[in-house]
Amino acid sequence: MLIDEVNLTVKAGNGGNGAATFKRNAQTSRGGPDGGNGGNGGNIYIEGINDMQALSEYRYKKVITAEDGIKGAKQNLYGRNGKDTLIRVPIGSTVSDEKTKQVWEIENETQKILITKGGKGGRGNNEFKSATNQTPTYAEKGEVGEERFLKIELKLIADIGLIGLPNAGKSSLLEVLTNAHPKIGNYPFTTLEPNLGVMPSTKGRGKILADIPGLIEGASGGKGLGIKFLRHIEKTIVLVHCIDATNAQIEKEYETVRNELKNYNESLLSKPELVLLTKSDLVTQPQIEKNLKILKRLNKNIMTISIYDDNRLGELKERLIKF
Repeated sequence: MLIDEVNLTVKAGNGGNGAATFKRNAQTSRGGPDGGNGGNGGNIYIEGINDMQALSEYRYKKVITAEDGIKGAKQNLYGRNGKDTLIRVPIGSTVSDEKTKQVWEIENETQKILITKGGKGGRGNNEFKSATNQTPTYAEKGEVGEERFLKIELKLIADIGLIGLPNAGKSSLLEVLTNAHPKIGNYPFTTLEPNLGVMPSTKGRGKILADIPGLIEGASGGKGLGIKFLRHIEKTIVLVHCIDATNAQIEKEYETVRNELKNYNESLLSKPELVLLTKSDLVTQPQIEKNLKILKRLNKNIMTISIYDDNRLGELKERLIKF
């Protein structure tokens, strides 16, 4: 199961308290202050990782902490700094602070973002001695580490997003274009989470395709699989809109999906879109021509496709690479 959203409380370590001690030994009965400083609390960092399943580690672990600094000790011994904590999230994740609304985009594996800073260690009483106060009896307490309430959302980074109503043939298309093996069935909502595959290309790297679970009317408001998967479309370059050729209401099917994109994020409508009339092997040629006539009024970039037609699949690959 793909975990693509988690909420975490992250708390950096507290600083260790300074020590308020005085030098006492067999040779010295009334020595001066010798309390050491406390160590700094550990920080919490977030780092990108090339693992789409990385958020599953935090499915049940909701509080992440860093180590507290160790308190100071006599003989001017400084406490050890607390160990830092590293949170690894998938590349393509958005991290947002629920209170301050600050947002960080995790775009590569080289980023290491300081999310919460550990508290500074308190000073021991040795730090406070002076000409006028040679025996200070007090020391500082360590500072409290920073705390944030984070929402981490994974937005898949793919070149091409396959969109459409449930059972429009997206998963089957992903399987024949790439090496992916999504679950396929002849009923709605077979795909319950996004699937990724790589389409080979003779021009540079392969193109990453994302099969987005079927949208329905009201998805942008949370209906059906809802808004949960719409965010995975945002980072794609091209949208491939799959429409079942056997559907009797082609225009309504097209408009339903487009309206949900608009209601979620209107900028999605400006992405290049290729409309695929899928399952063309299941309808007659006159019906295909009728459907194409309807769709051409809505979008000029249209193709008919059957997963059993190797020639048309080859044409589709070339067209997608040109996009």
